[in-house]
Amino acid sequence: MIDKNNFHILNFVKAEEYSGSMDGMRYMIRRVAGEPVAEGEDKNPDRIMATVWPEPLGIKATADELKTSEFFTLDEDGVSDVADWLNKQYFDRMDEWTAAKEKGL
Repeated sequence: MIDKNNFHILNFVKAEEYSGSMDGMRYMIRRVAGEPVAEGEDKNPDRIMATVWPEPLGIKATADELKTSEFFTLDEDGVSDVADWLNKQYFDRMDEWTAAKEKGL
């Protein structure tokens, strides 16, 4: 489980990808550039994208259908929301992570 009180990754994520794993669930957190809304208008703000997938493979070697992603604001509230989402994914899909860990794909 990710402890939100010790999950201070905002400055890191602004520059680099951040990855980790929790008992069969791997995750990647990265900054995603905002897209233009329409020609001549300001672009949407940059966001955080969090992705989870079953181990043991890395994100690039894992089939897209095994990945789940969500977007969050690029600020401290967004980082807190990422931690909540990762914890929810972990607990809600525990059987999937346990099977991946045991199977070792």
